[in-house]
Amino acid sequence: MCGRFVLATPPATLIQRFGLTSCFDYSPRYNIAPMTNIVVIRQNTEGERTGEFHRWGLLPSWSKDPSIAAKLNNARGETVNEKASFRSAFRRSRCIIPGEGFYEWKPVDENGRTVKQPYYIRPRTDGELFRFAGLTERWTSPTGEEILSCCIITIGPNAVMEPIHERMPVILSAEDEATWLDPANNDPEMLRRFIRPADPANMMAFTVSRAVNSSRNESPDLIAPV
Repeated sequence: MCGRFVLATPPATLIQRFGLTSCFDYSPRYNIAPMTNIVVIRQNTEGERTGEFHRWGLLPSWSKDPSIAAKLNNARGETVNEKASFRSAFRRSRCIIPGEGFYEWKPVDENGRTVKQPYYIRPRTDGELFRFAGLTERWTSPTGEEILSCCIITIGPNAVMEPIHERMPVILSAEDEATWLDPANNDPEMLRRFIRPADPANMMAFTVSRAVNSSRNESPDLIAPV
């Protein structure tokens, strides 16, 4: 799964790196949790890319109960084209969710009891960003309230993640970016080739402070090795 991640890169950098026509302004965040607004990158039918705010926790357009979003921050890549909550967005409304890195927790023994040790996973090259494969939805309530939401697709682990956790986010390469974002690509079999573990050579992981366990904590210190 992917339950917390980091985005401290300035909006101007995203605009340049992804060729965006616009991007919502935001502050650096070092402990992004589900059900908060996050930056997603989308592309329209004219090929223009924008950085938008969507709530992290997918709310399908057909849902009668908006609370379902709290359970849909991740979509399993193995079944993303089959599950009713995700299959429509997989074909017509994909996005990239940029991040400097993400957190995962590994159970460890500490003085005879099991505790969860947080790890931070980031690109091996300084200054690089992960491109998390995501889906978006637009939901409208009976009274006209509109919610834009998203989720991150996950897959089984690569060699870096396997000792830590059984799941990891799907991370796209720069070469995958254009095809994934193109709304004209709606062939599920073609799209499924992107649903794979990332190259472990491009990633690194290390233990970090347990202060990250609380989503209320926000500081660059959270991503420092311990």
